[in-house]
Amino acid sequence: MTDRNIADIYCPNCGASAHFDIRKQKYVCGYCGGNVRIDEAQKQRNGFRQLAQSRIHKEAKNYKLIRAECPGCGAEIVIEENEALSDCAFCGKALVRKEYLYTEDMPEMIIPFRITIDEAEQFLLEWCDQNKGKREAGDIRENIKDLKGFYLPYELIRGPINCTVSRIDGGKQYDCSGYVDDVFVNCSKQLDNLLLDGMEPYELDEVKEFDFAYTAGQRIKIKDINAKELQSRVEAEVSESYTPTVRKTLETKAVKINAYVHAVSRLPVLLPGYYLKCGNTIAAVNGQTGKVSVRGEKESHYYFLPWWLKSILATILISAVCLCGLRLFRMDSATALYLTGILAFFFLIVTLCAYSDTEHTDFAVKSGYKVFQSKGGPWHRENGVLVQKAEEPKRNVTEPVFFEEINGKEQAVSLRFTTPLRIIRMGLLAVFVIFLPVLLALFLNGFNFRQLELGGSAVWFCIFIPVVPIYVLKFGIIELYERPWIYLLTENRQKKRYRQPIEWKKIGKWILAGLKHLIIPPECFAIWLGIACFCMIVYLTAFGF
Repeated sequence: MTDRNIADIYCPNCGASAHFDIRKQKYVCGYCGGNVRIDEAQKQRNGFRQLAQSRIHKEAKNYKLIRAECPGCGAEIVIEENEALSDCAFCGKALVRKEYLYTEDMPEMIIPFRITIDEAEQFLLEWCDQNKGKREAGDIRENIKDLKGFYLPYELIRGPINCTVSRIDGGKQYDCSGYVDDVFVNCSKQLDNLLLDGMEPYELDEVKEFDFAYTAGQRIKIKDINAKELQSRVEAEVSESYTPTVRKTLETKAVKINAYVHAVSRLPVLLPGYYLKCGNTIAAVNGQTGKVSVRGEKESHYYFLPWWLKSILATILISAVCLCGLRLFRMDSATALYLTGILAFFFLIVTLCAYSDTEHTDFAVKSGYKVFQSKGGPWHRENGVLVQKAEEPKRNVTEPVFFEEINGKEQAVSLRFTTPLRIIRMGLLAVFVIFLPVLLALFLNGFNFRQLELGGSAVWFCIFIPVVPIYVLKFGIIELYERPWIYLLTENRQKKRYRQPIEWKKIGKWILAGLKHLIIPPECFAIWLGIACFCMIVYLTAFGF
């Protein structure tokens, strides 16, 4: 068994490693086909954790360690008894040294340092050389000797998850399940999450069972966030990992993801990193891969506008372009302004409909720090010499599977919304509605285009040219997302289109309701008047006035 398999699930029949089947919602052995339920997997992991904690507790008695506590930021660091550490690396205040008593805060796994502190300093200086124009580079150069190495507290998240996802603008909610594999969650409240994310990912092939021998000469940062905050961070990390896939599936960036992570295993692990704080500038170097992450000195401000204000600004911009275009073709100012005003009213309605489907935010000014990262892949040792790979590592994210209730049973499906065929069909239907009187008029006059009088359909055009695009934007697109095309996923990963059976009873009710409106007053009077006006429009278009 390799160190990488510490957090794996094993088949009770043959002992081989089992993988999680998202569609079956259980672990399946690739060797003998045996199954492990989720609750059984959790018991198996808990057993491993108890053994690991017992072993670490015994080992701790053989090491003379000190707990250094910061009265300023609350950071707790475990160091060797003879370590000359007096100031907190996270806030600069003097540390209070106390006897170290073993607690279960000590992680059970560790990724050892691969990069030395001298090499980490060199990587930071190289970043400074490549970013000479940034003020942060000067701050780092002046304080480079304050760089310190730490084993930082994380939790390794692995296991099945369930999510409910939807578009922020509303609409149908969809269920999906997945499997998070090797997601790290920072367990320290003093450290900047964005800064630490900037120096990830780590390479999991070097995960080891925790041993105090790996911590010789290094400092250990103790986890200091409570269970509720940790749970929130776990859910946020999982949601962030799945956001790109959910956005791609739902075809929008404005998505809402609620992740349920009660079935995942959360294994405490120490990750190596070098940390430097000088004023507002903070730098971190990945102690395994050498990746540099630097937080900007000054906050950046981001402005969020409400959707209706975006609509007004877009209307003003489009109207200005139209006015310039009309004037460019030498139209007089009065006429150009008149036409632009009419078009602006139409543009406003269209943009209000379009932006109402985006994320609804109030006006706000939010601030945050930029994070700069070094380029290139991880550093490895070959014959004792550090060599950098060209390709940057990517986070390992398993694609989620969507589920729909079909015939009373939850089945794995693939969803498609705006397919080319559906878009073409919607476009043809929109054109058909706009030109319906013209098409009927051509049929009546024997397709005599010379006799055709488009002025007869002027009223129809004035109503439906603005109404149809608005309907397509507001209701047509929403209908696409309410009723996606569903493809069933078979065992051999093939897709088969599922077509819902026609509900003849519902169609019959609609027809019956329509007939009632045609004969029951007072609605019938308005309907027959509308039909008579439409017939007149068709006649005038076909034969003229």
